[in-house]
Amino acid sequence: MSRSALDAFDRKLLALVQRDSGRSADALADAVGLSPSAVLRRLKRLRAQGVILAEIAVVDPAKVGKPNFFLAALEIERERPEHIARLRQWLAAEEWIQQVYYVTGTADFMLVVVAPDVAAYDALMSRLMADNPNVRRFTTNVALGVGKRSLFVPVDPAD
Repeated sequence: MSRSALDAFDRKLLALVQRDSGRSADALADAVGLSPSAVLRRLKRLRAQGVILAEIAVVDPAKVGKPNFFLAALEIERERPEHIARLRQWLAAEEWIQQVYYVTGTADFMLVVVAPDVAAYDALMSRLMADNPNVRRFTTNVALGVGKRSLFVPVDPAD
């Protein structure tokens, strides 16, 4: 879907549901100036078109065991498409790996990893290295605190 295919109502709905996807159709309708049924149709269309990829709950880490956050930079040996595809598949399958970015610079991939402790993170990264011989090395930064966690994508209200 192209950017221009989103009208002002779609854009406002996207901004609202990114902040709270649990809002009722009535509340969303009041906020955007449409009927609840029109809101539900638009949301259904945005899901079907792949604009809305998922609706999730954001969990407070401190209330579920206080996991640790790690930022890992991976360097790979060769950027052959089949090696990259295999590594991406492996990374996507790992539940503790929250985000994966293919980047420019000294690293090839940046990962956001959540793990219960340093030992569990070390075991995950040891497995990553053993299962993916194309990974040359990785470096890790440990998050001492989390100032903001979000996947919010700003949606320009203008067409």
